[in-house]
Amino acid sequence: MATAPASPLPDALVTAEEFAARPDPGRPEELVEGRIVPMTVPKPRHGYLCNKAGRILGNFCEEHRLGWVFNNDTGVITKRDPDTVRGADVAFYGYARLPEGELPDGYPDVAPDLVLEVLSPSDRWPKVLTKVAEYLDAGVSAVLVLDDERREARLFRGDGTIRVLSAEDELGIPDILGAFRITIGRFFD
Repeated sequence: MATAPASPLPDALVTAEEFAARPDPGRPEELVEGRIVPMTVPKPRHGYLCNKAGRILGNFCEEHRLGWVFNNDTGVITKRDPDTVRGADVAFYGYARLPEGELPDGYPDVAPDLVLEVLSPSDRWPKVLTKVAEYLDAGVSAVLVLDDERREARLFRGDGTIRVLSAEDELGIPDILGAFRITIGRFFD
């Protein structure tokens, strides 16, 4: 007689691999320092902006064969022991980090080159900055945070630089996305 694998004890820490192997809980969750934490279900505008950003980046990266673009809170391992897995709104992995071919079944062991996060009205900057720092500490080269309310973006780099871009400013990240260029306002229209 087959038995289902035992669930972790309430006080036991969960690894990224255990988190990935769990059945779908029916609600969004992240793993934070080994603990499963529920996430707020996004509203339509947030979902639209994430989808649009994913399409813009995905279409460019596919056309230029640069790498993989994932969205919909795809898991990114930001810490180990205890493990943290964050749900990125949009993540870009260049083929140098995550080669072409079959995708891994679990979360990649490498950090994305770029993470894009869309602020929700309920987001608070201290929490957002903590998440940005986690991504950068994990090896993400750049994090782009889109602020729909202000119609601006903030680009955080691993070297500590922060660039604030208005809706009229052009974004280019040539070391990550080659010739990709976009006016920030296009993400919000």
